Amino acid sequence: METLEMKEVVSAIEAIVFASGEPVAVERICTALNLDRETAEKLLQQLADQYAYDRRGVRLLHIEDSWQMCSAPEYGDIIRKTFEIRKQAKLSQPALEVLTIVAYYQPTTRAYVDQIRGVDSAYTMGLLLERDMIEECGRLQVPGRPHLYRTTKQFLRAFHLNSLKDLPEMPDLAAEGQMRLNEMGEIVDPALRSDGKGAQKDEKAL
Repeated sequence: METLEMKEVVSAIEAIVFASGEPVAVERICTALNLDRETAEKLLQQLADQYAYDRRGVRLLHIEDSWQMCSAPEYGDIIRKTFEIRKQAKLSQPALEVLTIVAYYQPTTRAYVDQIRGVDSAYTMGLLLERDMIEECGRLQVPGRPHLYRTTKQFLRAFHLNSLKDLPEMPDLAAEGQMRLNEMGEIVDPALRSDGKGAQKDEKAL
């Protein structure tokens, strides 16, 4: 492609991602603009790098095989103030524990989550479903056919991950502890909680 044509292609990609409002699969961009995947990925990454380098008010996120435009995180408070949006409550420790287990063992059942944590996780998993951090993805082919759960693209966005391949290395869990992530997506020492007294078992808040 000549330089002028390439600029037009980049502008078209920008328009597509902006108009969507949701993650757009690379294949759809390739089909719409008659591009091969390698070229499309290269142009998308260049556009994302340009936004970040120029400290623009928007960012282009790579989420698995899709791309999505969003506002720059540093302007979150201003956006919420402008549109009078309540800041979403932070995830509780039980929620982070459940997310960690689902992320590493997906697809998995609620019974398996309960087994690892040692407590009933029904309430927390219900709230995570409401917040679109996990989703049902079929049933396990055993008696009772329990639901299977996996993490969502919203989970990847919340923890600033491009894909599940970016998860930290699987921890070596202590028998009495629970693995969990902190708000930055980092694995926390399973033997400690915020007050240093051991794993938290409170199922009341998310």
